[in-house]
Amino acid sequence: MDGAAGPGAGAAPEALRALSRRLQAQEEEMELVKAALAEALRLLRMRPPDRDGDSSAAPPGLPPPCSPALVSRGTQTEPQEDSTPGPGPPGLSNGPPGPRAGGEVPGGAPSEGGRGSSRAGSPGPPGVLRPGPPPARVDTPRRNSSSSSPSERPRQKLSRKAASSANLLLRLGSTESRGGKDPLSSPGGPGSRRSNYNLGISVKMFLRGRPITMYIPSGIRSLEELPSGLPLETLSLDWVYGYRGRDSRSNLFVLRSGEVVYFIACVVVLYRPGGGPGGPGGGGQRHYRGHTDCVRCLAVHPDGIRVASGQTAGVDKDGKPLQPVVHIWDSETLLKLQEIGLGAFERGVGALAFSIADQGAFLCVVDDSNEHMLSVWDCGRGTKLAEIKSTNDSVLAVGFNPRDSSCIVTSGKSHVHFWNWNGGTGAPGNGALARKQGVFGKYKKPKFIPCFVFLPDGDILTGDSEGNILTWGRSLPDSRTPGRGGAKETYGIVAQAHAHEGSIFALCLRRDGTVLSGGGRDRRLVQWGPGLVALQEAEIPEHFGAVRAIAEGPGSELLVGTTKNALLRGDLAQGFSAVIQGHTDELWGLCTHPTQNCFLTCGHDRQLCLWDGEGHALAWSLDLKETGLCADFHPSGAVVAVGLNTGRWLVLDTGTREIVSDVTDGNEQLSVVRYSPDGLYLAIGSHDNTIYIYSVSSDGAKSSRFGRCVGHSSFITHLDWSKDGNFIMSNSGDYEILYWDVAGGCKLLRNRYESRDREWATYTCVLGFHVYGVWPDGSDGTDINSLCRSHNERVVAVADDFCKVHLFQYPCARAKAPSRVFAGHGSHVTSVRFTHDDAYLVSLGGKDASIFQWRVLGAGTATPSRTPSLSPASSLDV
Repeated sequence: MDGAAGPGAGAAPEALRALSRRLQAQEEEMELVKAALAEALRLLRMRPPDRDGDSSAAPPGLPPPCSPALVSRGTQTEPQEDSTPGPGPPGLSNGPPGPRAGGEVPGGAPSEGGRGSSRAGSPGPPGVLRPGPPPARVDTPRRNSSSSSPSERPRQKLSRKAASSANLLLRLGSTESRGGKDPLSSPGGPGSRRSNYNLGISVKMFLRGRPITMYIPSGIRSLEELPSGLPLETLSLDWVYGYRGRDSRSNLFVLRSGEVVYFIACVVVLYRPGGGPGGPGGGGQRHYRGHTDCVRCLAVHPDGIRVASGQTAGVDKDGKPLQPVVHIWDSETLLKLQEIGLGAFERGVGALAFSIADQGAFLCVVDDSNEHMLSVWDCGRGTKLAEIKSTNDSVLAVGFNPRDSSCIVTSGKSHVHFWNWNGGTGAPGNGALARKQGVFGKYKKPKFIPCFVFLPDGDILTGDSEGNILTWGRSLPDSRTPGRGGAKETYGIVAQAHAHEGSIFALCLRRDGTVLSGGGRDRRLVQWGPGLVALQEAEIPEHFGAVRAIAEGPGSELLVGTTKNALLRGDLAQGFSAVIQGHTDELWGLCTHPTQNCFLTCGHDRQLCLWDGEGHALAWSLDLKETGLCADFHPSGAVVAVGLNTGRWLVLDTGTREIVSDVTDGNEQLSVVRYSPDGLYLAIGSHDNTIYIYSVSSDGAKSSRFGRCVGHSSFITHLDWSKDGNFIMSNSGDYEILYWDVAGGCKLLRNRYESRDREWATYTCVLGFHVYGVWPDGSDGTDINSLCRSHNERVVAVADDFCKVHLFQYPCARAKAPSRVFAGHGSHVTSVRFTHDDAYLVSLGGKDASIFQWRVLGAGTATPSRTPSLSPASSLDV
């Protein structure tokens, strides 16, 4: 045992002695570092001007002096090429060499901040320590050897440390001048967007833990020079294209003022047909924007002024639930009068109805919970008077009997229910409502009963999925079979008429007592007289879809909403024309015309639509047969390129709508197409990680493959051309920022520092120095879908994943940059673009299929002040 323990006992003291020697060596190294640092600082304070008259030359062992805000070096991630450096400190190169008259900074960029630069072909931006050539003369005792003997190598390493420490002191010495802000602040956690400021060279932000380095243009000496406040410009909602008829009911009414009220996304639109400038035959819009999520149903008060609108449930940007609620508001002032049911409804509000017999004192609401709770509310006080579980089946319509507010009717999946309400005579609660189920008897029970209407004589007409109109009559109570609770009146079917092929979606009682019915499959509008005798009919054109809702306008005029999100105006004799149109599925592609106030959209409904921004109307539409995801006008405006989800891209003549080119690149979807500013090239970004470049004829009609830009490790998301049309900046799905020399053969520019001063014709890339301040804290990299700089380069608009449009000052290169925030979309905003004259901004909703045209206000005011703000304002909701 003792023999076994002997060697181990001798090894421990030897290890301790080795550690002691290492500690002593480290202490000696620290003394050398301190000495070198003191010598460097002494030389910096006492060194006389250079004999050549250049007082900006750096003392040996230090980088060239410059503004403290420009000394910090950013970490470079690009591959660096070896080259012969210019004169500099002996034995190392830390940053750019000494000044050279008429020289350029690394990469050939113009000189920044009065600093000198390396000769042509130098490596990338400074910040990496590199061995330098031997010095021509000895300047300091500490750097007195041109050869590196083994005994001198530790001293050279310590000299490098001394230079780095001196550089660090220069960085920290300017903290006070930057308002006490630490320029080397921590980037935060892996999911943080917080930036690491490496002033003078680059800034760094983090998305999903991945660092993204962006180089600061040479004209910016300090980030404090950049704008920090809200933009002077703001947005005002000018027009909303579309109507939600695809999947909603109770969505079209006419007010006492003659305005047509309907909804799409989170906005209730009040449209004035024939009044004021605007759409076909005149027209204008006003908007109620009090809702925080998508509106699902409407009801108009008997006075024709007040409106009730119910919204669905949702979540905010932090994941907190937004509860369903009903707003009662004044259509003349657009002011909210009452908020009903906050916290009382589940999932959403499915149907609404005002009472009529008592001048609209009560409101009946059916929510979208599993039990479809039916409740009655006092409109004036906003209090709940009664509530009951209605049915587990879908409820599609609700209404008060216009002659008796104690009678409420609901209909939906395989049911018609007649409710008796005590009208507040009893205590509020579940006992105040009693249900009587409609009995179909010998008639076939339909799968759905989407609509009903009360007749003047008290009977009720229902339209069902079988295409039948059933007449329900009230029978007297039978005292011989009182049942539970005493004898009650009942409704029974007294007549049936087959009216349409397929479902009946809408019924409307006209002022003359006749009834209109709207069919689904047959798209017919039929006017019925007494006894359900057909009087007149008309057919809706197929491309508008089926009839969803009917409202009676002045005289014989009718308003018809369709399932393809169109609003038609006309009468049965003359036919109908569209006054409002929209897409029917998710939207992604958007581009604005280079010289006119019009724009083009495409999406998952496979429709390509050109919109007249002045007339607020659809100019033309084309069936693409495939999903359109991106588009761009040629600078001449004569043709437009459209990218599809199959790898195909088309070029169409905007005048004749003919396809002049049809090309396929790969078999994956295309995410961006962009013409160069001179129109000579077309760049196509694909999900196969490649940018395809085509040469284009002067008229844009012909194109030929020029090359491919290969180098991204993920799919292309955004790209922009330089103003000279020779270079491309691109972003990818893994947050890369790459630059390409297209004119030089589609080559990847390895040294991204060289592109820091390049000017871009457009700015739609969501990653870049000029726009990195738009990213919110904790972003996962998908929070911003689209971005667009205005043509006057004053503001940048942002489309986010939380249904909002933002307006920032440009450039937006300050962390926590404030913005003006504009709500209205009910889904992720997929794209934003300014019109050619910056008079309007167009935004696309995703799933809500809405198109908003915003008027840009304040564009003619003076240039905003560039005075820095140490306390940025928070975002402003508008």
